[in-house]
Amino acid sequence: MKRSSGARIGATVAMSAVTLALITGCSSDESKDSSDNGKEASASPTQAAKALSAAELEKLLLTKSDIKGYKVDSGDDTLPKSKSEVKPDKAECAPLAWSTAGLAPGDTEASASNTVAEDKASTATAAPDDFEDAFDLNMTFVGLSSYDGDGAEKTMKALSDGVAACSDGYGLAADGENSKVTKVASAKASGQGDESVAFSQGVDMDGEGTAEFTTEVVRKGNTIATFYTVNLASLGTGKVAEIPAEVVTAQVGKLK
Repeated sequence: MKRSSGARIGATVAMSAVTLALITGCSSDESKDSSDNGKEASASPTQAAKALSAAELEKLLLTKSDIKGYKVDSGDDTLPKSKSEVKPDKAECAPLAWSTAGLAPGDTEASASNTVAEDKASTATAAPDDFEDAFDLNMTFVGLSSYDGDGAEKTMKALSDGVAACSDGYGLAADGENSKVTKVASAKASGQGDESVAFSQGVDMDGEGTAEFTTEVVRKGNTIATFYTVNLASLGTGKVAEIPAEVVTAQVGKLK
């Protein structure tokens, strides 16, 4: 059923601004067993492992030729450029917030990011029915980061620990706007790579209810990929935008 009322559209736009503060700073795991979802951690990378450079990571990001039915754009204009732009009020929640913003969740300067969005034009048979339908597509924020030694494994542990420590939520300041994550919980991960962590976050939509979003982090060797998907048209509806499995598969498949 179409949600075409002016009030609903206005609420959607207002809530999208708050959500983008969480993921862009531009406006307002886990194992299948144990307590987590996903694969068990594989053998530790050697202490001699060296992080890839940012330039090397850029070459590993998905391009349009890597995945059909999606548009791929540089993350420079849609994602925060540094961790200083994304400030949670609890230190243990920082890896979660950074992952959701496409930033490196751990201690490294080697990172790169972009956005992968559904290309509805490639399959569309008609124009969107209304203004709101134009926003009914999934956009996934993808981040890559690389670490020396066992830094990637330590980062995955920090993420897992953060899910438990931040279960009651945390405050977040991004580009001068404040938002509130009301809760954090483990979610089912894809199980790809050597280790994967997934978590859901409830976000206060500035008095318009709470929306829930999912982030997944996958480690392959000493490189980590982060994925976060948002659908602006679904904000405030109770519907959770799922991270496209084909995006995760394609990106992890390019990692060394």
